[in-house]
Amino acid sequence: MPDQPRSQDPRRAVPRTDVLLAEPLVRAAEQRLGRALVKAAVAGVQDRIRAGELAADDAAAAVLDTLPATASSLQPVLNATGVLVHTNLGRAPLSPAAVEAITVAAGATDVELDLGTGRRGPRGEAAIGALLDAVPAAEAALVVNNCAAALSLVATALGQGRELVLARGELVEIGDGFRIPELLEATGARLREVGTTNRVTVEDYRRALGPDTGAVLKVHPSNFVVCGFTRAAPVDELAAALAGTGVPLVADVGSGLLRAHPLLPDEPDLQSTLAAGADLVLASGDKLLGGPQAGLVLGRAELVQRLRRHPLYRALRVDKTTLAALEATLRGPLPPVQQMLAAEPATLHARAAAVAERLVAAGLDAAVVDAPARVGGGGAPEQPLAGVAISLPAGFAEPLRRGARPVVGYLEEGRTLLNLRSLAPADDDALADAVLEVAAAWT
Repeated sequence: MPDQPRSQDPRRAVPRTDVLLAEPLVRAAEQRLGRALVKAAVAGVQDRIRAGELAADDAAAAVLDTLPATASSLQPVLNATGVLVHTNLGRAPLSPAAVEAITVAAGATDVELDLGTGRRGPRGEAAIGALLDAVPAAEAALVVNNCAAALSLVATALGQGRELVLARGELVEIGDGFRIPELLEATGARLREVGTTNRVTVEDYRRALGPDTGAVLKVHPSNFVVCGFTRAAPVDELAAALAGTGVPLVADVGSGLLRAHPLLPDEPDLQSTLAAGADLVLASGDKLLGGPQAGLVLGRAELVQRLRRHPLYRALRVDKTTLAALEATLRGPLPPVQQMLAAEPATLHARAAAVAERLVAAGLDAAVVDAPARVGGGGAPEQPLAGVAISLPAGFAEPLRRGARPVVGYLEEGRTLLNLRSLAPADDDALADAVLEVAAAWT
């Protein structure tokens, strides 16, 4: 068989790299995404042309189609799991106000400058002020990079070389092998366990106090519940027992709920815990508070200042974008997680019916079903929330996750469920579009 004429060899039609990079839209993409990403996309398209999979005239368009939306590999996902604070999906989605604040803070800002005097100013003062306004029982506050960091700072500043007294039933593991006792011991504190796995009394704590006691620590179990023959020591009783001893009471409440919520009667909140007598409370910023990842420490001014002046604080403090997002979350409109928590079942049903109507009209086997939702993120593990889902055949689950706009639902009793309680109403159309796109690929 004669050799293919050189004029028909697809390798001779491959556009040069510099020619493709000079295309106006490709050049604009390079300015937005960086040269490395764009050159990699160009090389991939050239390989496809050499293999005869793509016409040379389509090269520039193919490069643009290959490029990601941003220079980051993270993809936006539609959370239809029914879990409001989903750790694997980044926990709390930020409010538009927080996103806008991050954009402003991305450039040069007055994060640590007094513009009036031109001198160095207090870092994050506005975010701290927003926290104190939201939790008036606190005298002072500081912010570190997550709740584990807050606990580490407290244990180091108050317990290094001393004893931390805590209930045996609160020596918890909170996910991915992370164990509270191991973190505490890594700070150089000694743990003094009191009570049993299921029962502890105020007297147990009182008997454990001694000259080496650095603090009494109360840790909310968060992601599990012990029921049956149980007893715990409430914060107000512990505070009364510690009065006059000089031993601070530190409560890690976990989820960042600012105030008591009627749907979550057993979830501790910052305001109530401080009002009950805790000297310090610790919480996450990216759970029920609805803000960025952060560890919050609120309470007595003298103790907060002691933490602020500790050398470890410098290693744990947050950046300007976190401070901006936290302030905007606290000052701005209700963040998405709190909107989801407040969603009315009737509204959820109406939204689900509208989505299902579009899908049924396209010939899909779709139905509206009641499906419980959850707080997630270790909050209120035994407190289901009313939820409503779109029910589809089981085969939809994987292709929806792999779609252009990934949708994460869950399988239950042989069906794919897409729960709307964890989805913003503005994303309902995108959800329907994603389902229709998957269905179209099968026909």
